[in-house]
Amino acid sequence: MSSEAGGTVTSNTSREKTYKKTTSTALKGAIQLGIGYTVGNLSSKPDRDVLMQDFYVVESVFLPSEGSNLTPAHHYPDFRFKTYAPLAFRYFRELFGIKPDDYLYSICKEPLIELSNPGASGSLFYLTSDDEFIIKTVQHKEAEFLQKLLPGYYMNLNQNPRTLLPKFYGLYCMQSGGINIRVVVMNNVLPRSLRMHYKYDLKGSTYKRRASRKEREKTCPTYKDLDFQDIHEGLHFDTETYNALMKTLQRDCRVLESFKIMDYSLLLGIHVLDQNPRDGETGGGDGKRPLGQRVLYSTAMESIQGDGRAAEAMTTDATMGGIPARTHRDEKLLIFLGIIDILQSYRFIKKLEHSWKALVYDGDTVSVHRPGFYANRFLKFMSTTVFRKIQTNRFSPSKRTRNSIHALKSSSQELLSSQKEEKSEDRAMRLGGFRSLASLDGQVFGSSHHDPMIPSLGQAYSISTAVSSSSMFATDRSNDRCVVGSCSTFTLEDSAICLTSEQSTMDVDRDDGSVLDVYL
Repeated sequence: MSSEAGGTVTSNTSREKTYKKTTSTALKGAIQLGIGYTVGNLSSKPDRDVLMQDFYVVESVFLPSEGSNLTPAHHYPDFRFKTYAPLAFRYFRELFGIKPDDYLYSICKEPLIELSNPGASGSLFYLTSDDEFIIKTVQHKEAEFLQKLLPGYYMNLNQNPRTLLPKFYGLYCMQSGGINIRVVVMNNVLPRSLRMHYKYDLKGSTYKRRASRKEREKTCPTYKDLDFQDIHEGLHFDTETYNALMKTLQRDCRVLESFKIMDYSLLLGIHVLDQNPRDGETGGGDGKRPLGQRVLYSTAMESIQGDGRAAEAMTTDATMGGIPARTHRDEKLLIFLGIIDILQSYRFIKKLEHSWKALVYDGDTVSVHRPGFYANRFLKFMSTTVFRKIQTNRFSPSKRTRNSIHALKSSSQELLSSQKEEKSEDRAMRLGGFRSLASLDGQVFGSSHHDPMIPSLGQAYSISTAVSSSSMFATDRSNDRCVVGSCSTFTLEDSAICLTSEQSTMDVDRDDGSVLDVYL
């Protein structure tokens, strides 16, 4: 096999995986030895600003099996270990709060844990025992592209360290027997301490985006876009979380588009809080429960929160930094996510792949596409199909509002009662005066002949009451409002209060108007 060919994973008679004819055990040992030496040697170099030429520096050290004055002895084949842009990656690690001792402790203290790879790249994945870092084998073109990406990546992280893009902490190459094996150290998206009930690799495309039968038979399969649409009806977030998540995704996709990157995926892990694990069941494969991640901005909640205060509050041992969400059936969830596989640029070979697939299938449904189109399709799928806002009932009053309405009713009823009592007393006094006037009128005019054309006192009372009542309900059409001057006005949230006030006040005023008309 050529040293520059894509990695192929095979198994020997002992069922141990091999990558480019190198056993997984030898590869893990060489990675730990090489990183241990290079990071320790880097600590002797003084801190300084990162310069442009630092992105293209490659340091190399030879580690023979018998050891040397600088390197320890080991029981693996002789190999050479290369470190790409050591000062630049040291700056990246410091930006995320990773101290050299912690970095070495995570990678070199205990054996690396090998993970299964559901993708078609053939890469090997290793996880550190404390759940902090993922080590992935990459091809020559991907490592070369990452080197070219580093200056722009440096600028983006300075502007915004809170991102769902992969966080690269180191790029290395092991050379042994004429074979080059390149690895990259990244942040871990899915913690092992929580069981992921569902795991997805989402691209926003539909062509062949369904998990294979072999993948579905696994204990924890990785599903794809069409599987998500079959299983879920969207993941629902509150408005603030949804807006923060989509803002982060939009910003990250624009960065990837500016670098002409496409064919990336959203790795999505879903932990259902309502489903308690069975006895003895944990998220980790070895039964251990790692502590919460210590690296800054490494959790999903930290990656989308703007100020970090809410993220710090949510990052606990129980949630592991997951984003709270709900299903359409109101099941409580914890969401873990991150953008992966960003080392695919729209090169000539990808353009040919898209052109060939577009001739056979619908060109807009295949995963390989122009970076701009790919980003827009990716965002549309995430914002409408995968992530959704929780629709709150805008017309159902809250408890606080209901209490305020109840208090308003009580105060208005007390006010109306006091006003009605005052009006009743005033009315009684006026009616007393009216009775005196009526008796006087009877004495003066009692002997006179009553003209039938002149209305009697009772008729005058009825007519004046009708005229007064009709005039009270006259409307001002130019302003479209009631002209009843004594109408008390309350909030529109309880129309019954306003109606009660209007009716009570109108009754009192109608009586006063009747008395006044008769008196005149």
